[in-house]
Amino acid sequence: MFSSVWNFVKRHKRKFIFTGALVGGVYFLGKYAQKKLSNMQEKEASDYISQARRQFHFESNQRTCNMTVLSMLPPLKEAITNQLNSESLTALLKEKPANKLEIWEDLKILSFTRTIVGVYSTCMLVVLLRVQLNIIGGYLYLDNSVGKSSPVRKEPNIHNLLFSTVLKTALKVTLQLQ
Repeated sequence: MFSSVWNFVKRHKRKFIFTGALVGGVYFLGKYAQKKLSNMQEKEASDYISQARRQFHFESNQRTCNMTVLSMLPPLKEAITNQLNSESLTALLKEKPANKLEIWEDLKILSFTRTIVGVYSTCMLVVLLRVQLNIIGGYLYLDNSVGKSSPVRKEPNIHNLLFSTVLKTALKVTLQLQ
């Protein structure tokens, strides 16, 4: 029985070698393709997670910008109202003076100026804060993403100090533009 099997193997030796090489090659090619596909999927997942983190950080930064702008609008409105006060002219008009037309023109100019200054200073405040906070946010993101792999980390108080300084400067600049 063994001799007939051995003779069969001897007769078809090339076929067995070719079939073995083919099956082994297909097996190793399949494993190689599976490994490459797994690496590609891991890289894609890593890129997606990184993109999601960046998107979350950006959206969080935008929410911070919006909240900061909203918190700075009342002082801005108060400063504009104090600098461009129209109540004195309105009170003069109620007294029915002789130069009513002249006071009315001054009131129109003052109201128009207050509107333009309000729109302009709000736009400047928004742009200034967005630029500054996005720059700071970008540096914080880079610091946090690089900081995960390196043991050297900066103190968070430095970032808080820088952030508060930028906000104070932005408010001063905006109020001085009026």
